[in-house]
Amino acid sequence: MALATLCVAVPGILAALGGLAHADGTLEERKLPMQFSWVACQPHCGGWISAVGIVTADSPQEFEDFAKGRDLHGATIVLDSSGGSVNDAITLGRRFRGLGLMTTVGTSVLTHTAQGERDVIDPDAYCESMCVFLLLSGKTRYVPEAAHVRVHQIWMGDRADDAKAANYSADDLMIVERDIGRLAKYTFEMGGAGDLLALSLSIPPWEELHELSREELRLTNLVTTDAVAEVLPSTGGSVMQAVATKPVQDRFVSNAVSDEQAKPVAKSTRTAEALTPTASVAAAPAQ
Repeated sequence: MALATLCVAVPGILAALGGLAHADGTLEERKLPMQFSWVACQPHCGGWISAVGIVTADSPQEFEDFAKGRDLHGATIVLDSSGGSVNDAITLGRRFRGLGLMTTVGTSVLTHTAQGERDVIDPDAYCESMCVFLLLSGKTRYVPEAAHVRVHQIWMGDRADDAKAANYSADDLMIVERDIGRLAKYTFEMGGAGDLLALSLSIPPWEELHELSREELRLTNLVTTDAVAEVLPSTGGSVMQAVATKPVQDRFVSNAVSDEQAKPVAKSTRTAEALTPTASVAAAPAQ
């Protein structure tokens, strides 16, 4: 069986404003391969892990490289992601739970104020597709009111652009059903409810992702607390705040990137992708 190429791309090019991508058609970091960084906001707080981008086959090893030499037990990971590989996200999620990480949704930025620079988390961020299952891996999970948590089905990625018109083999169906089984097992391991799977699997790739309401976030067990201070205890939650002028802030999640330096991004897809007989991917449609 030929291997399908798994990639995700979005329209436009990367803007080089401290690595921050704009919403006016240029490439957003949450749609690039996932990068991990430590935001050391001392002396104000103890810091957190920033994870931005889609989960790829390289992400589990890149997290191990990032974690080397750091004591991350009980830390908080702040997610801003369009999804990614089903099986690699499961691997990452189990690693996060093993470390006892706490999870939330947001974008780590450096604000410039009259009092100087300050590290904050902007809650106006996205956690889509397989990112939702990374969120589920936290031992404590907080979703701010301004965040967007969106779900949909996993699918054969190389046929997601026109899923209704595509042809499917018995092997294709086997791959998707196998990965749904893996995802179900993982969901219950992490303490998620069957409602999360039911909501996700009810949204086909030719429809818009479904944004979970506050009621659905609780129904699915994605939220375990309504107090931001529980996931950012050393700050009392004070570092999470709306950043009205986000386009002129500096992003922490990766080094500043220019058009010429941007990592290659994979081919456009609209939903979960099955790559090979051993992997499938979930990625959100380009915005």
